[in-house]
Amino acid sequence: MDIVIAGDGEVGLHLAEALVRDNHNITIVDPNEELLKMVESHSDLMTITGDSTSTSVLRRANVSRADLVIAVLHDEHINLLTGIIAKKLGAKKVIARVNTMENLSPEVWRMYQDLGIDGLLSPEDIAAQEIISLLKKNASLETYDFSGGKLQLFMVKLESEAEIIGKSVSEVVEQYQHIDFRIAAIHRRQNTFIPQDDTVFQLADMVYVVTKPHAVKDIIKLSGKKQISIHNVMIVGGGRVGRITAKRLENDLNIKILEISKERCNELTNHLTNALVVNADARNLDILEEEGIANVDAFIAVTENTETNILTCLQAKAFGVKKTIALVENIDYIDISQNIGIDSIINKKLIAASYMVRYTLGAKVSSMKCLSGIDADIVEFEVRQGSAVTRKMIGRLQMPSDAIICGIVRDGESYIATDEFEIQTDDRVVVLALPNAIPAVERLFH
Repeated sequence: MDIVIAGDGEVGLHLAEALVRDNHNITIVDPNEELLKMVESHSDLMTITGDSTSTSVLRRANVSRADLVIAVLHDEHINLLTGIIAKKLGAKKVIARVNTMENLSPEVWRMYQDLGIDGLLSPEDIAAQEIISLLKKNASLETYDFSGGKLQLFMVKLESEAEIIGKSVSEVVEQYQHIDFRIAAIHRRQNTFIPQDDTVFQLADMVYVVTKPHAVKDIIKLSGKKQISIHNVMIVGGGRVGRITAKRLENDLNIKILEISKERCNELTNHLTNALVVNADARNLDILEEEGIANVDAFIAVTENTETNILTCLQAKAFGVKKTIALVENIDYIDISQNIGIDSIINKKLIAASYMVRYTLGAKVSSMKCLSGIDADIVEFEVRQGSAVTRKMIGRLQMPSDAIICGIVRDGESYIATDEFEIQTDDRVVVLALPNAIPAVERLFH
């Protein structure tokens, strides 16, 4: 595909790097000349310095031939205008990043559709929803729902009490065959792999499991983790992610939000009804103690500074907080953050990539998630008539070794994948794949 990415920083660059691996023709439009010089020196990406709302700049980027235009600047107004102009100039599909929740309302969304926008993305909105899901399923370090929750992805870290440590995959499947689950991947010492039957589980393995909702409690028990009751939540950072999270939780939980900016605190006080807003620096241990950190069940750090988020989460752990969630924008820090004790990581670049990459796949994709901390994606395909996956049982398909079919949803019913299962047209199929395997998997579903 010919793809034009309009950005003004790391999100656009991360998207370009994620897409160029799949042999797309990528052009980056960015106002930062120094950044683009650095990009050109390290890659074969086409770059154009300039304003993406300029018709002359978009014409230089050959937007009239673009299959997809992605606008992910920090200013949503520029993104929306870029998308509208690009569509008028001939781009086949345009996606724009937005920041305000008003732009995601159904009536506003329909208006932008009429103007030519094909998709709106708010990483902050998705990040807040992921945080809420992690609080509900707090024994999991990462979670994602498919087909309205008919199938669920869980990532659990094996504790010393885990019943499956020292057992092979085949032994676990045999012993617990009454539980509906599929072991999709294991992350072990910075290495992610699809497990084989003789793979033996080890202490501290991060295990990705796809299961049905009723089996979640059993999976948690096998991992040695325990679901905890969450009532008191402390949020550090009153930016977009913190504000949206607090607003959605304040009627159900006791929310206290710590924000260092007085001006932002005033805005939060006007926006929130039941949450307590405190003007304070959460990096100060005395302040954390004064604000009752010892009585907090979950601690969420979502400031604009990754180091602050990591540090305050570690401080919360030292005070005995059971669930910590950090916004980590530097992808290189994700694996380190998980290994030093932070429970769950949120990254807006990966959120944006999850949303955007599915538009580049030839097969029909319902949803996609780039997993945090590991180089793998989990994709929900909608099976088209004549797809290769409908011609044989799953066990006889030519699946790449770095991919695994995890589950199927058919007519509202969910099924865990087995070698004898036959996929049919209109099924929704959940597949976990390492990046190098995505093209081969896509061909099976095309």
